[in-house]
Amino acid sequence: MITKRIIPCLDVRDGRVVKGTNFLGLRDVSSPIDLARYYSENGADELVFYDITASSDGRKLFTDILTETASTVFIPLTVGGGISSVADFDRVLKCGADKVSVNSGALRNPSLIGEAAKLYGSQCVVLSVDVKRVDGTFHVFSKGGREDTGRDAIEWIKFGLAEGAGELVVNSIDTDGVKRGFDLEMLEAVCAISDVPVIASGGAGGAEDFITLFKTIPDVSAGLAASIFHFGEVRIADLKALLQKNDIPVRI
Repeated sequence: MITKRIIPCLDVRDGRVVKGTNFLGLRDVSSPIDLARYYSENGADELVFYDITASSDGRKLFTDILTETASTVFIPLTVGGGISSVADFDRVLKCGADKVSVNSGALRNPSLIGEAAKLYGSQCVVLSVDVKRVDGTFHVFSKGGREDTGRDAIEWIKFGLAEGAGELVVNSIDTDGVKRGFDLEMLEAVCAISDVPVIASGGAGGAEDFITLFKTIPDVSAGLAASIFHFGEVRIADLKALLQKNDIPVRI
């Protein structure tokens, strides 16, 4: 049986890890280099590193901090933020990333997904989608959750999969930082149309939320969270022990 992955997320702004609620009200947490090292040594299966203002600021991702962060970890590292061309893929991969996450750049240039998949393989291309309910439907948001694209999220994900995305990170803006559990309704809709691994993001408030996630939607491959790990509310080793106790396969 395929093990479920537990993935901390490093949202980086101006070289520091930050965290907010519903993508707003950001506060300083720590150095991404220190946190990455800690998670690598303490049971995380993978890490996600987002330069969260690169797209909205219209600049490239900070490669110096990324290179140093990548050098400290020995688990797969997914990197995103300001990825708008295959040249950006190349630059980030050369900094030590294992996978590259595209979001706003792909919305501006949808052909980027297919171009990157052909050059680097689907396993390297992660489509990250920031989703929020608008009038009862799931809309895709861009620029770090700041701008409603008007696109239907399920249709956009279908397109990304057809173009060659090898993994999905589905971020619920509605539940981000609220700590009341993952957005199960949204995740069920995504898993119903996906044939690649789906990573659930947004809403984890405790270890029990991961149990509910994996029990309710067995097709979800991984749970991603930030604040509950960053602030010591949940230790990954304890979470994995609890998941194992509840017959959810994890790597110990």
